[in-house]
Amino acid sequence: MQKALFILLIFSQLSFSQGLLKHNVYFQTAEHKIVSSEEGKFNQFLAKLDSIYIDKITIFGFCDDRGSVSYNNRLSEKRANSVKRFFIDHEIPESLITVLDGKGELALDSISGNIDQIRRNNRRVDIFVQSKKEKEKDSLEIPTAQEILRGDINVGDKIRLKNIYFKTGYSTIVPESIPTLKEVAQILVEKENVYFTIQGHVCCTHDTYDAVDRSTNKKNLSVSRAKFIYNYLLRRGVEKHRMKYVGLRRKFPLGRDPKYDRRVEILITYISDRH
Repeated sequence: MQKALFILLIFSQLSFSQGLLKHNVYFQTAEHKIVSSEEGKFNQFLAKLDSIYIDKITIFGFCDDRGSVSYNNRLSEKRANSVKRFFIDHEIPESLITVLDGKGELALDSISGNIDQIRRNNRRVDIFVQSKKEKEKDSLEIPTAQEILRGDINVGDKIRLKNIYFKTGYSTIVPESIPTLKEVAQILVEKENVYFTIQGHVCCTHDTYDAVDRSTNKKNLSVSRAKFIYNYLLRRGVEKHRMKYVGLRRKFPLGRDPKYDRRVEILITYISDRH
């Protein structure tokens, strides 16, 4: 208990002088799965992170005072890892999680209050997100989609839509990407003999898993991103029979800033003789 209070005091002091966001995730008795009501609150917390540059994330898991010491240590670690997986499934890079620890049980801090409520409050994970003032610069030198599409293209060419970025955890693009997408659409309308597949990608998930689309809570974000571009091009006049879309999950990470993996690419599949 004293150790937990010490941790909270340290982070409370930091929050006054630095950008620190805090969140708690609460669990059912003897469970480490995040229930749907807590997922909703967690998603609201993630939405706050979209507007900051994250420096590091600290996660501490806790249990109530029931159960053996070894059992509570294991359970608190599982709870902390459940929170970690939630971050990763929602496109928060694992590298940002610098501290992950199961602290075991929290003793009852009062015998005069509602014991059941105190225990409910102790079955939790504490999250501390430290922000930084600005993002480290990381540029990826690739030609723009407009430059590629205006030149000679061949079957098998893969065109990365440079400067088209998606909101973390969503299939919608950021506002500053709209002018670029409009221009790409116009070029594809003109190149009416080109057939292609739109490939959606996500960042940060384990292995080759897809990420969760926060707008639907389904684990198909790469598909949703490809479909978003497909529908946009369709509305702008690109013929339906020339396009397909597919989600490639996290099969092809670029190993750079996460925003580059929140991307779509166009694979040229066929070029007809019609001009």
